[in-house]
Amino acid sequence: MDIIVFGGDGFCGWPTALHLSAAGHNVTIADNLSRRSIDKELKVQSLTPIASIEERVQAWKEVTGKVIDFALLDIARETESLNELLLRINPQAVVHFAEQRAAPYSMRGPTQKRYTVDNNVGGTHNLLVALAEHAPNAHLVHLGTMGVYGYSGNGFSIPEGYIDVEVRDDHGDAHVREILFPTKPGSVYHMTKSLDQLMFQFYAQNDGIKITDLHQGIVWDTQTEETKLDPRLVNRFDYDGEYGTVLNRFLVEAAVGHPLTVHGTGGQTRAFINIQDTVRCIELAIKAPPRRGDKVKILNQIAETLSVIDLAKLVASRTGAEIEFVPNPRAEAAENELVVSNATFRGLGLDPILLDSANLQGTIALSKMHKHRVDFASIPAKSAWNREREQELSDAAQTRKLVA
Repeated sequence: MDIIVFGGDGFCGWPTALHLSAAGHNVTIADNLSRRSIDKELKVQSLTPIASIEERVQAWKEVTGKVIDFALLDIARETESLNELLLRINPQAVVHFAEQRAAPYSMRGPTQKRYTVDNNVGGTHNLLVALAEHAPNAHLVHLGTMGVYGYSGNGFSIPEGYIDVEVRDDHGDAHVREILFPTKPGSVYHMTKSLDQLMFQFYAQNDGIKITDLHQGIVWDTQTEETKLDPRLVNRFDYDGEYGTVLNRFLVEAAVGHPLTVHGTGGQTRAFINIQDTVRCIELAIKAPPRRGDKVKILNQIAETLSVIDLAKLVASRTGAEIEFVPNPRAEAAENELVVSNATFRGLGLDPILLDSANLQGTIALSKMHKHRVDFASIPAKSAWNREREQELSDAAQTRKLVA
């Protein structure tokens, strides 16, 4: 297939582009390189040294003989260039990663909140408009998040996108209707993903766009089979308080002798998936599109669920690291249950990599290899969800300073 990967320079987008190219597809990456700019804004760097996008695609050509094209493009602003790209490529599938992906960053302050909404919502809508006009038969595969459903605990397994509800009319007669599973976003970032769902619903029914929306869990690990082929192909590895996913952050903390920072009680249960399974799921989704005119296909892209404290204990058992409880910057329940259905991907043949696997040891080794690149000041979470949480973080920081 001819495939465009929007956001193909990012943490999930880059290994996905390589995986699809290795599978024989003609891949074009479209990216505005904003994630690299945010590194400069936060004064932090990936744990792994990241080559420029030009060096990356050149290395891929040298190692495999396969060509990945690159287009510098901001889909939230450059609509004409977006139209031109779609007309030139005429893709059978487009993969949409081109959104600001960090909940903490989206809560950092007014500027970051506005940017996240403008970039994510505007970019998604621009892409949908462009597809409807210039590539109406393309299959849109979007990376969403399990976080749209919140983490307050529901007492039942979260289905894949839809539920049936019964409503009684004025005469008392019952009517059954299928609706999107209600969202309960926990950050500005998660709110944008919830809004994505409504836009997808509209353009699927109004314009017949074929859409698959993948509600993904927290990604752990950083390398895939393709990114290991050459040092210039290495994927980024975020460990900081804004972008570092919880397990990757724990592994870096363990590597440098920093306690594993567990927010709150650690009773928050989350869904997890390995980065290798992320790229596999994207490929599986591309191969199984809905028909034109069908409702949006929504799949839960997860492997397993685990509480944060149990995750910390797992890392501590492998590394000998200590565990430290710190104030939770998020406005969320102290503890929650989370049961999620992933029946579709299981049915498509996914045999997921689990946390208690040999892959975890490889990520530990990678963390130790690059520990000299760690900035200790970037490890703590600094983005507070509201003023009350901000005060708790400030008080805790002051206490640590006095103790030191």
